[in-house]
Amino acid sequence: MSELLVDFITSLDGYASGEGWPGFWGLEGPEYLAWLGEQPEVTYLMGAKTYRLMSGFAAGEVPGGQDEFRPEEETSVDELTRAPKVVFSSSLEAPLPWANTTLVRDDAVATVRAMKENGSGLLSTIGSLSLCRSLLRAGLVDRFRVVMFPVITGATGSERIYDGYPDVALDMIGHRTFDGRTQLVEYKPRVLEHPPLGAPA
Repeated sequence: MSELLVDFITSLDGYASGEGWPGFWGLEGPEYLAWLGEQPEVTYLMGAKTYRLMSGFAAGEVPGGQDEFRPEEETSVDELTRAPKVVFSSSLEAPLPWANTTLVRDDAVATVRAMKENGSGLLSTIGSLSLCRSLLRAGLVDRFRVVMFPVITGATGSERIYDGYPDVALDMIGHRTFDGRTQLVEYKPRVLEHPPLGAPA
């Protein structure tokens, strides 16, 4: 049976990106990059918006505000290109041009449930905030990992990650600090039917 990992990189205030900021907020260090290179092979799950963004990078579209890719960004995109990817979308058309990518039009929750039951490797989301919410609500997420970069993007942040989430209890199963500044935390999530003081009478 496969495990499902929801994996986010965020600013300290919970944004997935920031206007005018480079990838990783420009704060990735050697320890973090080395750790990325040591990660096991996974099958990535994403929605149409993330696919369009990442496949554009793979095709050479440089992020806004930059003249060229930084080496760290090129490495990340190259690794994603080589990895198997599943895209859930009713708007995209097959065949998808990004290598090693499969388009699925069926219900994402039902498809991922079947992938977990019938698979053996690790499944991991990338970006795709609404997909992550749906998988979490369905109780399919085994591990919830967040890498928090030491920056607050209150003025420029975009894509607030946790808006629309249910209440979730998190049991810590791992943590690590990279380069003396970037914090990884990993949890086993449990969706709550109600908060502790809000139990039905």
